[in-house]
Amino acid sequence: MKSVFQLKQIQYKDILQVEHMDIPLHRITCIVGESGSGKTTLLKMLNALISPTQGEIYFQEERIQDMDSVQLRRKVIMLGQNPVVFPSTIRDNFHAALGFSERALLPDQKLEEYLRMVHLNKSLDQTVESLSGGERQRLALARVFALDPEVLLLDEPSSALDEETEIFIIEETVNYAKKFNKTVIMVTHSKLIAEIYGENIIKISKGRYVREEGQ
Repeated sequence: MKSVFQLKQIQYKDILQVEHMDIPLHRITCIVGESGSGKTTLLKMLNALISPTQGEIYFQEERIQDMDSVQLRRKVIMLGQNPVVFPSTIRDNFHAALGFSERALLPDQKLEEYLRMVHLNKSLDQTVESLSGGERQRLALARVFALDPEVLLLDEPSSALDEETEIFIIEETVNYAKKFNKTVIMVTHSKLIAEIYGENIIKISKGRYVREEGQ
């Protein structure tokens, strides 16, 4: 199976150590492990938000350290636990994200489609200030979909949501990935979510890569 990322002899300070890891292309990979085990650190290295202390990371066989980090992040987009939203309308949030990524603006009909994908029944003219924390997180996820990345990095993407909405968001993310042939790499606290949706499961314990399971 073709890899989207390869990690070789990676170390980040005393937080994370990975001798070798392959992350498959066009699959749903879930990263699990106890709190503080290095899961988010691993995710941040995959789009060069942080750099390993030693070792090499390859994205589609090109060494990340040799790539332009801005160009990499347009292909590999990360959605964190507390995503930034802009204090304006929902439409303006989409337009700002598209503009920063040097992508063409999308018509309202397309933006509304992305809102439906994340179960956010709001007008594009509605202000972000009126949204709850969970609704802002869903808007941020819809914004990621609109950017059409090759790889989605999700760090606990549903941490601000209730359990029912959490499952919905995860399902829609998986559906999006499968429909558009994307790669998803997701840190999750839930072993159940990893077992249900993870086609590839990476377990990290105490800063070390323990094992990988494929379905």
